[in-house]
Amino acid sequence: MTPNASGAPGTPDAPGAPLRVALVGYGLAGSVFHAPLISATEGLTLDTVVTSNDERRAEARAAYPDVRFAASPDELWERADELDLVVVATPNKTHVPLATAALKAGLPVVVDKPVAGTAAEARGLAALAEERGLLLSVFQNRRWDNDFRTLAGLIDDGELGEVQRFESRFERWRPRPKGGWRESGDPEEIGGLLYDLGSHVVDQALVLFGPAVQVYAESDVRRPGAAADDDTFIAITHANGVRSHLYVSATTAQLGPRFRVLGSKAGYVKYGLDPQEAALREGLRPVAGEPWGEEPEGSWGRLGSGESPLSGGGAPVRTLPGDYPAYYAAVASAVRGAGDNPVTALQAAAALDVLEAARRSAREGVTVTLPGPPADEEHTVR
Repeated sequence: MTPNASGAPGTPDAPGAPLRVALVGYGLAGSVFHAPLISATEGLTLDTVVTSNDERRAEARAAYPDVRFAASPDELWERADELDLVVVATPNKTHVPLATAALKAGLPVVVDKPVAGTAAEARGLAALAEERGLLLSVFQNRRWDNDFRTLAGLIDDGELGEVQRFESRFERWRPRPKGGWRESGDPEEIGGLLYDLGSHVVDQALVLFGPAVQVYAESDVRRPGAAADDDTFIAITHANGVRSHLYVSATTAQLGPRFRVLGSKAGYVKYGLDPQEAALREGLRPVAGEPWGEEPEGSWGRLGSGESPLSGGGAPVRTLPGDYPAYYAAVASAVRGAGDNPVTALQAAAALDVLEAARRSAREGVTVTLPGPPADEEHTVR
């Protein structure tokens, strides 16, 4: 490894050699999302998986025969000079300590969302990364969903006119809790849908419409035996006047539209989730030059005014392909100093400002006013 100006590992010694990636955690996030996308990205190689679970090691070895293993993150820090990037895909409460340790070991880091439990912690990590001259990126993969990419293009092209209201739903029908830390009521676990799916829908709203100035939320625990929020609504007023209404739920017996976006000229309605997660869960993998993230014409959203899309109103709009691989391609470029960080910790901190305000709003039954963002923070990234 060749050190960079901060004394941290830089790029591989051999020009053009792939960046060696260590993946910490091989549960759902690690095995379904991160490992497949890392291995499919030109310029990256999955070097090490950190897990002490024998069954997960066997699964990883079967999928990636050349991968090495470490039983604990401490083993990584001891051989940091053999690595170029660390990906943290572990339970939420471990994100901050693991990212901190990786940065102090001189390694660039990708952290799954939410990057931290509080905006202050996220900004602290951002400051540490800047001090060390290292990349710290947050895996907000839903910026590369097919419907989100399509909507962003419609807005940029002026097809909706001036957007007035943005409705976003990430709803599921899971009437029985699965258990585990994600549904734990322990605040230290940072579980519940507000910080899980809420991290996605809030991030998307801020990317599209900029900083939030007011937040109102309703958050409930609906299912018997559940301990964390499983049915939450967030209303955001953005500084530019757009109102975002965001729904995340595990208790939705009839699913609403994924997006319903109303503008002064037209509206856009889109049903159904991006197909990439389902494809990855089924074991499919993105391959350069082959179709990925595509959906059939029957799933396309509709653009129009004055009529319901369910009765044929409006015109179908071809959905752009989803593109999760673009995230790790951008990370690889950023680590090499050839491109920008695709999702910064400061952008993630802005979303955490909203999530913290939503939690307070739901608890106290109030609308929370947010201060303006610091002048040196950039939130709208399109």
